[in-house]
Amino acid sequence: MSHDLHESLRDNVRILGDSLGRTIADDLGEGFVDRIETIRSLAKRGRQGEADDQRELIEYLRQLPESELLPVTRAFNQFLNLANIAEQHYRARFRRVEDYKPGSQPVLGELLDRARREGHSARKLVESLADMRVELVLTAHPTEVIRRTLIQKYDAIDDCLTAIESSADYPERGARAKGRLEELIGQAWHTDEIRHERPTPVDEAKWGFAVIENSLWQAVPDFHRDLDNLLLDTAGERLPLDAAPIRFASWMGGDRDGNPNVTSKVTREVLLLGRWMAADLYLRDLEQLKTELSMWKANSALKAEVGDVAEPYRELLKRLLARVEATRDWAKAELEGRPHEGGPIIETRDQLFAPLLTCYRSLCDVGLDTIANGVLLDTLRRVAVFGVTLTKLDLRQEASRHEQVMEELTDSLGLGHYSDWDEAQRQDFLLTELGSRRPLIPRHWDCSEETREVLDTFRVAAGEHAEALGTYIISMAGQPSDVLAVALLMKEVGGDAKLPISPLFETLDDLNRAGDVIDRLLALPGYRELVGDRQEVMIGYSDSAKDAGQLAAAWAQYRAQETLVEVCRRHGVDLTLFHGRGGTVGRGGGPAHAAILSQPPGSVNGSLRVTEQGEMIRFKFGQPEIALRSMEIYTCAVLEASLLPPPTPEPAWREEMDKLAEVAHSAYVGVVREDPDFVPYFRSVTPESALGRLPLGSRPAKRRQDGGVETLRAIPWIFAWTQTRLMLPAWLGSGEAFAKRLEDEGGLEVLRDMRDRWPFFATYLEMLEMLLAKADVSIAAYYEHRLVDEPPLKALGQRLRDRFGNLHQVVLEILDQQELLENTPLIRQAVEVRNPYIDPLHGLQAELLQRNRDADGAISADLSRALMVTMAGIAAGLRNTG
Repeated sequence: MSHDLHESLRDNVRILGDSLGRTIADDLGEGFVDRIETIRSLAKRGRQGEADDQRELIEYLRQLPESELLPVTRAFNQFLNLANIAEQHYRARFRRVEDYKPGSQPVLGELLDRARREGHSARKLVESLADMRVELVLTAHPTEVIRRTLIQKYDAIDDCLTAIESSADYPERGARAKGRLEELIGQAWHTDEIRHERPTPVDEAKWGFAVIENSLWQAVPDFHRDLDNLLLDTAGERLPLDAAPIRFASWMGGDRDGNPNVTSKVTREVLLLGRWMAADLYLRDLEQLKTELSMWKANSALKAEVGDVAEPYRELLKRLLARVEATRDWAKAELEGRPHEGGPIIETRDQLFAPLLTCYRSLCDVGLDTIANGVLLDTLRRVAVFGVTLTKLDLRQEASRHEQVMEELTDSLGLGHYSDWDEAQRQDFLLTELGSRRPLIPRHWDCSEETREVLDTFRVAAGEHAEALGTYIISMAGQPSDVLAVALLMKEVGGDAKLPISPLFETLDDLNRAGDVIDRLLALPGYRELVGDRQEVMIGYSDSAKDAGQLAAAWAQYRAQETLVEVCRRHGVDLTLFHGRGGTVGRGGGPAHAAILSQPPGSVNGSLRVTEQGEMIRFKFGQPEIALRSMEIYTCAVLEASLLPPPTPEPAWREEMDKLAEVAHSAYVGVVREDPDFVPYFRSVTPESALGRLPLGSRPAKRRQDGGVETLRAIPWIFAWTQTRLMLPAWLGSGEAFAKRLEDEGGLEVLRDMRDRWPFFATYLEMLEMLLAKADVSIAAYYEHRLVDEPPLKALGQRLRDRFGNLHQVVLEILDQQELLENTPLIRQAVEVRNPYIDPLHGLQAELLQRNRDADGAISADLSRALMVTMAGIAAGLRNTG
């Protein structure tokens, strides 16, 4: 990695930091800026191992007047966000790989060359890419702490950095860009960084659509153009016009699992918003095409369609424009609850694609290929990817809600009590009704509000074209009857809507039984007649890790996938695995390329679905250049996993993982579930209780308001531990497992062999290494010192930090390294650069938490806001927080 690249990043951090300093000085005076610099210097010296400086920093923070606590937290929060902008800009400009590890991720051209060398024909490569189905599912999990209005300003700041870098020969242009940069940073400083109200599910959906409008709308055709150029060089042909290796789906407005704010009405509104925004974006494309396609030469097919006119392309586009405009007006009228009086609308992808294809073929037929493969091809690519809805909307509901419907229904019809039936009885009933032609649900059924809401969701689905909807996901699925119940409700209420049904296996027990459940399901003739030869299964990462600990969960996920691949192969069914990953290591996060290549052989066979959650959407797809690289990474990884799959693990390795997982699971459960001091410690030492006041997402932080850790959602569970830098959910248990193995003769050699030759194990170790580098037990100890009084709780905290220290040592031993991140220097640099800005936020957060508790939650509005800003700042500094 060249010195120039590092310098570019450092220069931009300095430019942004200096500008922020001037902005703060103008607002609060030079004296306040000096105090900020003092705090930063103390934090930096404290990081160099001087305990007196650490104590001096804490003492300095505690002596700050109350009036300065909020502006101080805001200053450090703002700097960390600006540092993220500089790093994102660096990655986009130099197309750095996502984990900053030189050579760790191939570019697509190199992979195509390698595939050819290993015997795959050019035709095979084209077919593999044309048939590839990777769906990235945008979800609104509440880890995006930055307001949308600030994100827009940050994107504009990024544009200014580009302008400054390209103005070496145009000093006046550089001066204008610097002036605009100062203005934008001033705007950001004077904007409240914390939402005052929790976003609604519709707000979240609008945020997702904005990512498409501002980034993916440009990135998608650019990605296909790059892919075409590679294929033209490799195989002499382009990707087929209707191919879309990467597509997008969404949970925003469709994920009702534990979120009472997502109703059938909300789902209908989000679907209409997608139609409205798609039409609006296509109108811009079509207006440009109408302006540019002024040619008169046309083939007979186009002439037959538009008649003998001087400008046949414009004539066809004018007609298409009228229909798309009518579509936008219709969607707006539906959203506003008024009748639409316009002309016919566009309802399906083909109605938009076909006229554009007619223009494309005509241009090619008359020798105007260069024009055909310009902006017209870009629009065709967009239609292939985004359709007329922008995304496919998934629907998700918990299995118990469908069971409740069935219980009410069987009771009201005098058929017995569904909830009392065993699995065989349920299957018999559901399969019989699936095969029956008569309706089961009475037309005017007086059911409970909860059941009515479930049925209304299916009615919304029934009113949509299939291409508007993605998959119906059943969370907490445990038996074939959970899937059959959804199939029956879809038949009874959903009309012609036949969504793929994906059971979600998310606890350790569920993962261990996943293969058996799907085996029994696919063996049911009535079910196979219904779904044919395709099955989707979702693997849950978040809840399985919370349930069992990260190492045991990761191995259970791997084994479940292996079993599912074998079961579906035996039944002659094409399997698509849907990975419910989050941003953090504790929720299956990490570089996408490594994660995909570490899956079991055969589990990625040209198709893959994966969630992109919370702040990771912005980090991966928020800007066109970054989005372009992210799509290339996914395409590369899925193509490599399909054509050049990873090795099958050796039997000895599987035995090793079984033993490691058993020890890790026992250690994790021994603390989280069995230690009576654990939950009180967690609630005392982390900001978990204050998190509920941070208006992150539309979904409640807890499934239930009472109970222990099991009632917490995986996101706030991890968010809370991240804030204290202990990162406990992602490592607890791993240290004991590795240490026990290292005690055995030859244990180190076995673990290193697995690291060198098994991508699954290597990726797991890399994730642990990154996590250890971001964690900081001295900060965790300070939270405990400030917030925990009871000796038993303090003793537990010390034991947890000792476990962390032991893990640190064994990971370095297995990796054969002297320090963490030896092979990823830029990640190490990024962590080190941010620490002097995050450390004061930790100190302030602990102080504010204590003041909040002393005041029984009744601190002033400014202090409450300052507490929330510390959470936002720490999240920004550590990036993958939830």
